[in-house]
This record gives sequence, structure tokens and C-alpha cells, in this order.
Amino acid sequence: MVSSPDTRPDPDQLLEQLRDDENRARRGKLRIYFGANAGVGKTYAMLSAAQSAHKAGREVVLGVVETHGRSETAELVVGLEQLPLRAIPYRGRSLKEFDLDAALARKPDVLLVDELAHSNVEGSRHAKRWQDVQELLDAGIDVWSAVNVQHLESLNGTIGAITGIRVQETVPDTVIDAADEIILVDVTPDELL
Repeated sequence: MVSSPDTRPDPDQLLEQLRDDENRARRGKLRIYFGANAGVGKTYAMLSAAQSAHKAGREVVLGVVETHGRSETAELVVGLEQLPLRAIPYRGRSLKEFDLDAALARKPDVLLVDELAHSNVEGSRHAKRWQDVQELLDAGIDVWSAVNVQHLESLNGTIGAITGIRVQETVPDTVIDAADEIILVDVTPDELL
């Protein structure tokens, strides 16, 4: 029995589907540590998981991590390889930023890139750190990052109206939607205070 031409799959569509599947398989995985507020322990949780993954034999590298002066968080950096930050001249000063090119050249299994909503210094390849992360994922590098709920583009206005503080650095919802894993990190208000 010969199938009619109308029921046969389109070969061009099949090839496109194969290409999409191959690209998805090569793309890095994004894990986001998501919290309701600064100080709830997102970076601490991310670094704790990085230490566990490192001890289990995964190649984990720190691209940029903000410990915010918290000694217990800074202790979790010990023993993990850390890429040097890149100096970028800006208004007569030299500012330290995440070095995207060094990360792409190093190409570890897992790269920690904290503060997903961060705005890069003028002169960087991308305006936003989440755009750096997209390039890393496209290069096949798994990325772990952290972000607070008020930085989510769709909730920025609502949370700003509730808190009276509207942050300027946001991440598009599509970045969060495309994450392979989201880990919620939270503490009680008493613990946060």
C-alpha cells in the first residue's frame, strides 16, 4: 500500500526538527537559585551545591560570585577554581566585570555566574549578564545563577508598588521560563532580619 503524498512527513520539517533536537542536546543547562529577597541565601545555596558537585568530580568554576561580605558564604569559595575578573575602563576608573571570553575559552562543565540581573559596564559585549549567560549556554556550558523575584521583568512593577522600591535591573521572563531547573531559596522573615 502506497501512502498518499498528503500524509507523508515533509522532509524539510523533519530535518529542521533533527537540527533543533541536536541544538538542544548541545546547549548548556541553566539552573537558577530563585529567592524572594536579598540575603535569603541564594549564593550560599549555589556555592554549597557547587562544593558538592566538585567533590563528586564535576568540573565547577566560578565565573563571578558576590559574597556580599558574608564570611560563611566566602568560605564556600575555597577550593573552587575562580576565573579572574576583567578590568574595563569606565569614566576614568577601572571596573571589574565577569570575563565572558575567559569563561568561553575555559569551557568548564559548570560555571557559576551570580547576579543574573546585573547590568554590565558600558564596553562589555552584552548590556546584561543574562545575555552573557545565554551565550555560555549556547556554547554548551552549564550555568548556575541566582536572581531575586523583584528582578523578574513581569513582576517588577507589582513588587515595586508593594515595597515602594523599583529595581532597574531586570531579567526577561523568557530567561526564567527557559531554565532547566529553578531552586527556590527562602527563609522566614525573622531569620532574614
